[in-house]
Amino acid sequence: MSPNQLVMAGFESPFSKQLDSGNRWVVLAGRIPWDEISNLYLKHVGVSDMGRPGLSPRVAIGSLMIKHICNLDDRETVQQISENMYMQYFLGYSTFTAQVPFDASLFVDLRKRIGAELLNSINARIVELHRQGAEGQADDQDHDEPGTGLSPVAEEEKAAENNTTPANQAEPAPKGRVLFDATVCPQDIAYPTDLELLNESREKTEALIDVLYDQSLHASKPRTYRVRARRDYLKVARKRRRSKAEMRRAIGKQLNYVKRNLRTIDRLLDTYDRFPLDARQQKYLLVVRTLYDQQREMHSKRVHSIADRIVSIHQPHVRPMVRGKAAVNTEFGAKIHLSMADGYAFLDEVGWDAYNEGSHMREYIERYRRRFGHYPAEVLADGIYCTRENRRMLKEKGIRLLAKPLGRPPAVKVKHVRPGERNPVEGKFGQAKTAYGMDRIRARLKPTSEAWIACIVMVLNLVRLAGQASLWLFFRMVKHLVTFSATSKLALAPLINDTTLVAKTTDREWNRWKIAC
Repeated sequence: MSPNQLVMAGFESPFSKQLDSGNRWVVLAGRIPWDEISNLYLKHVGVSDMGRPGLSPRVAIGSLMIKHICNLDDRETVQQISENMYMQYFLGYSTFTAQVPFDASLFVDLRKRIGAELLNSINARIVELHRQGAEGQADDQDHDEPGTGLSPVAEEEKAAENNTTPANQAEPAPKGRVLFDATVCPQDIAYPTDLELLNESREKTEALIDVLYDQSLHASKPRTYRVRARRDYLKVARKRRRSKAEMRRAIGKQLNYVKRNLRTIDRLLDTYDRFPLDARQQKYLLVVRTLYDQQREMHSKRVHSIADRIVSIHQPHVRPMVRGKAAVNTEFGAKIHLSMADGYAFLDEVGWDAYNEGSHMREYIERYRRRFGHYPAEVLADGIYCTRENRRMLKEKGIRLLAKPLGRPPAVKVKHVRPGERNPVEGKFGQAKTAYGMDRIRARLKPTSEAWIACIVMVLNLVRLAGQASLWLFFRMVKHLVTFSATSKLALAPLINDTTLVAKTTDREWNRWKIAC
């Protein structure tokens, strides 16, 4: 290392060497069935012989994986890909190139085109192939009863429609454990207040009036009183402490300004033979009208809640979710339901309206059956799922609910659920929100936000597969050295901190280690 400024000629690069086989991108590239994923992508998107050739499916899907694994924004993702040869290997490049794979704005179209449904199918397919491989190894090594595995993704929709078991095939016995839980994925929006929303709506109507005004059709431009309205808004918004009376008067003034602007827009629209606004402007006009009606009703009734309340004019699909948490009582975003089986996460539902996940438990159980081919033997969930109806349903299907029983507590305490048994699913939520950006969804459209969430769930499983691959390589190396000589076993003792553990390891135990990894 030199403290002086280096020149390009004096910097050594590894481009003449081979890639490191232990790099995370190299390991992960070998764990993903790219051919099947590409077929799913092409089947979903379609192939056209006209125009410029489309983007490679591996580059399109792999770029989304890189973006969420590294928790980068769109522009930084394409820059990192152009600078990192391991990422380019992960995307299937045959040689290194310094050019960006595509423009960063294409990420929006990719999220629209792929969608949450395709990402969930890809996620299920990746986990399916890994589980089938693990069960195949267990069958070959231990000669145990063969596992059922996952049903093919292509047949899942057909099974969902029929929802029946063939007459000549008996219902398989329940096995495995599943964890259920739900959380909210907050959107990247400003905290909504009535005064802020009305001020933003007023500014949007003023912009629409500027677009609609035409000197050839209108004698004079209608007044909007935008300077006075802005002054009235700032007079209250800049105060650190505002009384309820001041807020009510300020909201009433902004309501009157918005009402006047909407009437002006209606008069201007009547002078046109054809509707002059494009789809985006028409959407904003409809959102502002709906928001004005909601705010006027709440103001007249002196309440602060209403059904389907709009909290953002740019993202009108976002709804407030009252969670009752200690830190944040209300969150603004989509509510998702996650299932965890064998450490893998599956996205069951994405809802923009508040719902009771306990009332959808039958649907989640049936989805588990279609995904794995059998019902779970045990269900671990919190109290909201443990209704009498759900308990009766699970009992009929032979599924054990790990939860506190109904009725008075017995004289002798019985631990039905050990402390920390639900930690894995809570840990998945924490991992997704802390490391992969699920705590702030920065997509603005409804379909792109759903694709953003589904991609993060898929990344959770990819990171787990990459970690398992590294552990499997380590234990395979240890296995090779153990079988090579007794001296090697003793040499590995400092690594495992137990000489007898390595020396007494049998082939069957090593196979179990490998399958577990």
